[in-house]
Amino acid sequence: MNEPAQAEAAPPAPTPYELIGGEPAIRRIAQRFYEVMASDPAVAPLRAMHAPDLAPMQERLGDFLVQWTGGPPLYFSRSDARCMGQAHASYAIDAAIRGQWLACMARALDDAGVPATIRPLIDQACERMTGGMVNR
Repeated sequence: MNEPAQAEAAPPAPTPYELIGGEPAIRRIAQRFYEVMASDPAVAPLRAMHAPDLAPMQERLGDFLVQWTGGPPLYFSRSDARCMGQAHASYAIDAAIRGQWLACMARALDDAGVPATIRPLIDQACERMTGGMVNR
């Protein structure tokens, strides 16, 4: 007797991490984010909230973005990892600062060539995440 053919499982959908281009692309996004923040006078209030040396924050953001987009768990493996709300609770974050952060990230994503097919997903997630940090 013939057995029914088993349906093959569909391969898992690629993660945003994979669609963006993996860790090298994510690191470029984090680097570009801080380059924009450091050079654009329109986001000077956001820049003023950061330490003079942006390199540690760039590394931390890169680790966070790698994990947040579905890559290896780099951020929460760090000894200095905290949830985003806790990490930003001591800063006065209003709608203007949130807008500056989103503008820097939008430019970084544009400059990194994040595919248009995934961009709305990333933009919506950034909007949700930053909306939870507004405390003023």
